[in-house]
Amino acid sequence: MAQSANSTNLSHLDSQGQAQMVDVSAKAATVREAVAEALVTMQSQTLATIEAGNAPKGDVLGTARLAGIMAAKQTANLIPLCHPLPIHKVEVLITPDAGLPGYRIQATVKIKAETGVEMEALTAASVAALTLYDMAKALEKSMEIQSVRLLRKTGGKSGNYQATSP
Repeated sequence: MAQSANSTNLSHLDSQGQAQMVDVSAKAATVREAVAEALVTMQSQTLATIEAGNAPKGDVLGTARLAGIMAAKQTANLIPLCHPLPIHKVEVLITPDAGLPGYRIQATVKIKAETGVEMEALTAASVAALTLYDMAKALEKSMEIQSVRLLRKTGGKSGNYQATSP
C-alpha cells in the first residue's frame, strides 16, 4: 500500500502506510464511558410473542443481553486495531418499543484506561441485536437490525460526544 500525502498524520498508519496499533503507553489512564444503540424492528406480533416469553428458542432478551456483554469483552479479538481493554462495566439494556415495532438495545461500557471504549459499546449493541435476531428468527425472518450508532462518549483526548437525534 503506497503512503498517501496526508497519511503521515494518521495515527493508525506507520511510516510505510501500513496499518498499525497505536502506542497508547504514554497516555494517562482516565475514566472513559461510551453508550451505543442498535434497533431491531419486527412485526407487532413478533414483539408480542417475545414479550410474552413464548419464543421457540427460549429467553430471547436474556440471551441477547449476555451476548452483548460477552461481545464487549471480545472486541479486540474482532476488530484488528482495537486494544485489549480492562473493562470495568458493561450494561446492555433491551427495551421494547411498540412504535418501531421492535426493540431498542443500548450498551454502556466503562473503563479506566489509556484509550476509549466506543468500539466495545458498538460491538456489544451489534452482537446483542444479532443474537436477538437469532433467537427470534423462527418467529420472523424479516426482522431488521438498524441504526447501530454511538450515542455518547465521555473522557479521553477528543473529549465528550453526544449524538444528535436521528
